[in-house]
Amino acid sequence: MFTKEQVLKALGTVQEPDLKKDLVTLNMIRDVEIKGDTISFTVVLTTPACPLKELIKNNCINAVKAELGEHVTVLVNLTADVTWGRNNGPVLPKVKNIIAVASGKGGVGKSTVTSNLAVALHRAGAKVGVIDADIFGPSIPVMFGCEHEQPLMAQRDGKNVIIPLEVHGVKLISIGFLTPPDSAVVWRGPMASSALRQFITDCDWDELDYLLIDLPPGTSDIHLTMVQTVPVTGAVIVTTPQKVALADAQRGVSMFKQAPINVPILGVVENMAYFVPEELPDHRYYIFGKDGGTQLAEKFDVPFLGQIPLVQGIRESGDEGSPAVMKDNITAAAFEAIAESLAQQVALRNASIGATQKVEVTV
Repeated sequence: MFTKEQVLKALGTVQEPDLKKDLVTLNMIRDVEIKGDTISFTVVLTTPACPLKELIKNNCINAVKAELGEHVTVLVNLTADVTWGRNNGPVLPKVKNIIAVASGKGGVGKSTVTSNLAVALHRAGAKVGVIDADIFGPSIPVMFGCEHEQPLMAQRDGKNVIIPLEVHGVKLISIGFLTPPDSAVVWRGPMASSALRQFITDCDWDELDYLLIDLPPGTSDIHLTMVQTVPVTGAVIVTTPQKVALADAQRGVSMFKQAPINVPILGVVENMAYFVPEELPDHRYYIFGKDGGTQLAEKFDVPFLGQIPLVQGIRESGDEGSPAVMKDNITAAAFEAIAESLAQQVALRNASIGATQKVEVTV
């Protein structure tokens, strides 16, 4: 008869590949059960989008068999408990990680990346929300096909709150839901910043593993308002390979890295990395240059999350309000891989850096 201690001894030899510690020390092993020659247990991953889950599962099975014999049956249940990357304060107390999606330049596909990463994370099993912080040019309603819908209001503890829309499993809020689609928002900076604060503090987000904030281009009041209002887990920088986009993306990286703000960069995403004709899926044409995002990540010593090809289907999916990651093609695979890399970087960041606080910016 085997014992729980023998099982834990075996699993104590299995390292979490990213955190470089064994699963037992990390308290990732739960519910060990032994019934004759059948051993079952649960491995609690740091994110449901873990790209190494199958490797971890196989390593656990091999370790137990090596310790207790090849004849044993090992049943591994994988679950996830997303780690916290921010201080659990009075603002958004149930949201574990706030991720800013930014770029220095408009037109690089920031909203496309945000919407597809959000859906990919949800499809992996995470609870996800999106704030469209581009007050003057909201794109998220179109990307999710809900530009003619409006959020509901409710009362929570005597306070009126906005109930975010839920589309494709992702909770959403945008100024585009609150203004006519064909009207322009002509506001001064403080009014736009006030709208973002309301989206953060006056919406009932409930429990979320990841809240993605789709920021406007540049470095503006909106960016400062965000870091002053909530502790941001980290930022994702979206760029295209050409020189002008990279120059602006560098300013975005520099803004988050400067001393008063000091938000970790979770990684760089290179959008429109190469053109792939639908009829020639194995051909790549580097229309906007090659490997610009990789070079940007290397220059600032931050992770490179991946490349997204330039294909007609991405544009069509955005226009249809059905993010491309929901389809079974090369684009979906690219977004899924980047979502896994992002979740991996969030887990690494949370294991190595303390919970973030709101930023006190005096500029």
